[in-house]
Amino acid sequence: MGAKARDIQRVLADLADPEIAKVSRRFFKAEPGGYGEGDRFRGIRVPVLRRVAREHRDAPLEEARKLLTSSFHEDRLTALFLLVRKFAEGDGETRRTIYELYLTHTRFVNNWDLTDASAEHIVDAHLWDKDRAPLYQLAVSSNLWERRIAILATFHFIKQGAFEDTLRLAERLLKDTEDLIHKACGWMLREVAKRDAAAAEAFLEAHVRQMPRVMLRYAIERLPEAQRQAWLKAR
Repeated sequence: MGAKARDIQRVLADLADPEIAKVSRRFFKAEPGGYGEGDRFRGIRVPVLRRVAREHRDAPLEEARKLLTSSFHEDRLTALFLLVRKFAEGDGETRRTIYELYLTHTRFVNNWDLTDASAEHIVDAHLWDKDRAPLYQLAVSSNLWERRIAILATFHFIKQGAFEDTLRLAERLLKDTEDLIHKACGWMLREVAKRDAAAAEAFLEAHVRQMPRVMLRYAIERLPEAQRQAWLKAR
């Protein structure tokens, strides 16, 4: 760790709460056999981590990278908040550097809150005017979190009114075995539906019988009850 990264870690260590850490270990499935097995928690709430990131926003990019390699979950989330801020404020070269750093460090972006806080803000924000092939490479990764990054990153596209990649990736992930992927796909389909109900409905009509039940439930969560029941019966 460099000096700045160590400074941030000392701040986080002082904020640690063992009782919150105990809850976090259960919540993020860090116990043996869980998807977050072996992760370590200091026990710090997300708003506090965001504040720490703001207070240390001048940390050099290399120091944020070092913090991202920490064994503590909250350190990694703070590092991602720093990277997202630096990406948003950076020029083209800085953004490219952060994007490449992110994709070479995905082994540290290894729980759903970490992917959800960063994927759209770095991966798709960078790929908006570029070849989208990296998303499809991530979608076939053996790494659960890389597959989740692939679909959640498209939230940036959805917000710009572009749905094609979300729909194509959701189709490719229909047979994924992981519940966290089903939920992520359903969430993104729900976001498409908010902006283009016809596009989302066409996807459902084509795939409702193949969709994992949790993906379907997430996708139709905001529909009127009668429509929800109709889709559930169609599965």
